[in-house]
Amino acid sequence: MLKIIIVAGARPNFMKVAPIVAAMKRRRDQFQTLLVHTGQHYGEAMSSAFFRDLDLPGPDVYLGVGSASHAQQTAAIMQAFEPVVIQEKPDWVIVVGDVNSTLACALVSVQLGIKVAHVEAGLRSRDRTMPEEINRLLTDQIAELLLTPSADANQNLRAEGIPPERIKLVGNVMIDSLLGQLDRAKQSTARAALGLTEKEYAVLTLHRPSNVDDTTAFRRIIDALEEIALRLPIVFPAHPRTRKMIAELGLTERVEKIKGLLVIAPVGYLDFLQLLMGARLVLTDSGGIQEESTVLGIPCITLRGNTERPLTVEIGTNTIAGTTSAQIVKAALDVIDNPPGTSAPRLPPLWDGHTADRILNALIQRNESPSQTLSACSAVRSVSALPRAKRYAGCASRSNDAESAPDLPSSIEGRPGCEKSLRVSLRQSCWNIFVRGRRPNSFPASRPEHSKQRPCSKIFFLTRPRN
Repeated sequence: MLKIIIVAGARPNFMKVAPIVAAMKRRRDQFQTLLVHTGQHYGEAMSSAFFRDLDLPGPDVYLGVGSASHAQQTAAIMQAFEPVVIQEKPDWVIVVGDVNSTLACALVSVQLGIKVAHVEAGLRSRDRTMPEEINRLLTDQIAELLLTPSADANQNLRAEGIPPERIKLVGNVMIDSLLGQLDRAKQSTARAALGLTEKEYAVLTLHRPSNVDDTTAFRRIIDALEEIALRLPIVFPAHPRTRKMIAELGLTERVEKIKGLLVIAPVGYLDFLQLLMGARLVLTDSGGIQEESTVLGIPCITLRGNTERPLTVEIGTNTIAGTTSAQIVKAALDVIDNPPGTSAPRLPPLWDGHTADRILNALIQRNESPSQTLSACSAVRSVSALPRAKRYAGCASRSNDAESAPDLPSSIEGRPGCEKSLRVSLRQSCWNIFVRGRRPNSFPASRPEHSKQRPCSKIFFLTRPRN
């Protein structure tokens, strides 16, 4: 049986972990699950309501880190999560998406020698000004198993040099939640309570700092909303942080004066899903809503200049409009004047509601295969812990004579799962280690075979050299 910690921190995470938790419950003989909620998103509307709507049990551990700057929040999550991992000693930690909790918990786990699986790996916007993009890039570099939603994500990872054995295409787990909760969402009264008629309104979501923290960008979006609302009412479940920024930027009066714009409090998953299902179109800067609207066949206008989900543009309903007023208005009016047909939407492969079980199968398969690399941080920590003279001895030696090389640190020597060659190069010590491919029970008792030593300036890992 595998002991798994599953991490959720922000609203988009809840839709991704719920199917995984449910699948593990169905397979109790194979998995023991601990659900950790970091508290990155907080408040009843933003957190607890989603747990209820998704039939997600209350978290086993709640860290309650709350809001802060990216650095402060990431550090707080790491400090709070580390004791949990030390106490529970899981076989795997599963992180999802691209929020601060994703990277923070992955870092803690890897530093403690615990394997990490990243769900929704490989997505790339190519925009490194987005905090989410940095979280994605770093998490994918240190995770043991990269579970991707689409073939383009696999291509991204291979282009970044990730070994193919660490990559597994499983599909989009958030669509498991959508399809599983569709019937319940149809019973919601959210649309009726707001006096909305099906296909006679638009839905708007805004939360990204690039849109709501920048006065110029936000004003351009408001310019567009004023014009679109003249043709089609817009319902806007406003994120708490977005409301805060509207006030701080002095835009409250202008937003309130937009005729046809209905600003409401955040709603739960089922209520939002019903609003989305009945909309003529959705205007958003959310990546997840790009995917949900594709599956539901709802035209989506993305208020960003890029997307990490290109499939939603290539075969879905998504249009990248940027944040220029004229482009947003043009994209929206094209949809209003030319509504889509009634044919079933085209769905990307494996967006079929069965991704959670494929994730569990991939975990079992990877767990049975010896790990191909050691944890970067634990390996570096092990080497750095050696006495300085012993570390430099490796640099001084220019031969392959094992007797002249320093002892391999005990935390690396005989490490379970170390099947292929690993080289760790340290700027401080210029010390290289090669662990030759042997199964754990055949590791030498004292010294390994070492390669010819040479100074290096980076930390990097190599699989077994080609012949």
